[in-house]
Amino acid sequence: MEVPGALSALVAAIVVSAASVRVWQVVRRRRGGPRTGPVSLVVVAGSGGHTTEILRLLGSLSPAYRPRHYIFADTDEMSAEKICSFEQNRSEKSSQTAYTTHRIPRSREVQQSWVSSILTTLYAMFYSLPLIFRLQPDLILCNGPGTCVPICASALLLGILGVKKVIIVYVESLCRVETLSLSGKILYYFSDYFIVQWPNLKEKYPKSVYLGRIV
Repeated sequence: MEVPGALSALVAAIVVSAASVRVWQVVRRRRGGPRTGPVSLVVVAGSGGHTTEILRLLGSLSPAYRPRHYIFADTDEMSAEKICSFEQNRSEKSSQTAYTTHRIPRSREVQQSWVSSILTTLYAMFYSLPLIFRLQPDLILCNGPGTCVPICASALLLGILGVKKVIIVYVESLCRVETLSLSGKILYYFSDYFIVQWPNLKEKYPKSVYLGRIV
């Protein structure tokens, strides 16, 4: 049975909230005591429908997720406009709003070959690493654009080096019905929470969490 969109969006927000609880558990173990307060969030936006979908999900999150750091490709002007409009509307409803935007080189163009994609992704990593080390987010939320691969890889490196454990929540795009996107195929193995919107994907990828349509 398909879960209604509004309800499943709320459930997805609960999953992200559960991830933030996991953040505090990690912090507690590292620092020896409880911690309360805002959750620093990195949101990876992408061209096409990716940004629209991720912003719909963000609309269900509480103001506790701040500051929100949006990262998108340097040529993606549409995402920049959508994010600005979203945050302006949010500021009218809550005084607790804080966000920044950041651009990195595009990891992969549409129809770009796999071989050249490796090179452009490595180039994007060159910009992503210092950015993520500087932001040191608690949580990363992404949904499929190629830009999320170098961002998440940089976050994983923070954990490997013992700098900080960053929780990664990946929401596969609604348009992926039978197969995962290339980004999804990679991050399925490295994300802390992997959410899909179609039952076929849950059957093929048992680690995933199926919530029905959430955007």
